[in-house]
Amino acid sequence: MSPAARQMAFINLAHSFTHYCLLILPTAVLAMVLMPDGPFGDDYELILPLATGGFVLYGLLSLPQGWLAARFGRHNLMTVFFLGAGLSMIGTGLAPSPLWLAVALAATGSFAAIYHPIGTALLVDVAGEKPGQAIGLNGVFGNVGVAMAPMITAFVAFRWGWHWAFILPGVLCTLAGLVWLREPVFDHSTKKAGKPFPEIPPHLVRRAMIVLLMVAAVSGRFIDRTTLRQMFLPMAVVLVPALAALAYVDGWLAVPVAGVVAAVLFGQVTVNETMTARYISPALRTRMYSVRFFIGFLGSAASAPLISFLYARTGSQGACLSVLAGFAVITLCCAWFFPNRREELNPDLWAENAPRRGVPAAAE
Repeated sequence: MSPAARQMAFINLAHSFTHYCLLILPTAVLAMVLMPDGPFGDDYELILPLATGGFVLYGLLSLPQGWLAARFGRHNLMTVFFLGAGLSMIGTGLAPSPLWLAVALAATGSFAAIYHPIGTALLVDVAGEKPGQAIGLNGVFGNVGVAMAPMITAFVAFRWGWHWAFILPGVLCTLAGLVWLREPVFDHSTKKAGKPFPEIPPHLVRRAMIVLLMVAAVSGRFIDRTTLRQMFLPMAVVLVPALAALAYVDGWLAVPVAGVVAAVLFGQVTVNETMTARYISPALRTRMYSVRFFIGFLGSAASAPLISFLYARTGSQGACLSVLAGFAVITLCCAWFFPNRREELNPDLWAENAPRRGVPAAAE
C-alpha cells in the first residue's frame, strides 16, 4: 500500500471513530436507566443532557484547529485525536457519577473536534485534483460510524453493561493511534502536479462561502463530473418533505423514510466539503474547514438539550423532526443561490473566463 493510500485509510478510520464516539450515549442511556439504584437515575431526559458539554466543545474547539495545525502540524494533531478520543471513551466507561460522565463526554467531544478540520484537509491534499471521490468514500466511513454506533452499543450494553459500550471502542481508537504514531509524515507536495490554485473571482468565492456557512449552520465519482449546485439542489428539495413525513409516520414505514433522510443528509455533507475543496486555495483550507465545522457543530450542541426538552413535553420525537424540517427549508433556499459554474470541473477555465476590467462577468 502506498503512503498516500495508508494515510487515507487512517483518515477514513478516524472519521468512523469521530461519529461513533459521539453517538454512544443516546443508545447506552437505554441500558443505564435500567440499572437498579444506578447513579444516573431512571429518566432518559435527565441523562441525555449530560452530553451537552461534549457537543458544545465539539463545535467550539473546531475553530482553532487551523492555527494549531500551523503551529504543531496536522500529523501530530491526528495523533492527539486518536489517543485523546480513545482514552476519553475509556474514561467515560469508568464514570461512577453524573459529573464524571459529563466531564468525560466533554473530553471526548474536545478531541473529536480535531478530526473534521484536520482530517478533511489532509484527505483533500491526498486526493489531488479530484477530491469528490475521496470525500465520498470518506463520507461512507463516517456513515458507517453513525450506523454502527447504536447497533454495537445496544448489543454490548445489554450483554455486558453500558460501561463496555464506551471502553471497547475507546481501546480500539487508542490502538489505532499507537499504530498511527509509526506512520511517517506524508509529503503532500509529491501528490500534486505543481499547478497553482486558480484565481477565482472574489465575488464568487464570497457567494459560495456564505451559502456554505449558512448550510453548515442549519444542518462517489459523480460529484467530480457535475457542478455542485446540480448535486446540492435536488438533495435539498427531497429533504424537506422527507423530514416532514418522518415526523408523522410510525412503524416499519418510518424505516425507508429515515433511510432517505440519512442518505440526503450525508450526501449534503460530501457536497459541502467539496465546496471548500473547489473554491478555497490549499493554503487556506484547514482554516476554512475549522470555521465551517465550528459553525455547523454549534448547531449540534443544542441537540441534546433540545431533544430532552421536546421529549419531556411531548413524549415523542415528532416535534424535533418538525423543527428540523423547518431548517431544511432554509437549506433549500441556500442551495438555490449557490453558484453553478462549469469552471468547477475544469479549474483552468477560471483564468480564461476571468472578467477583465470594464468587462462584465460571465452569466452564472
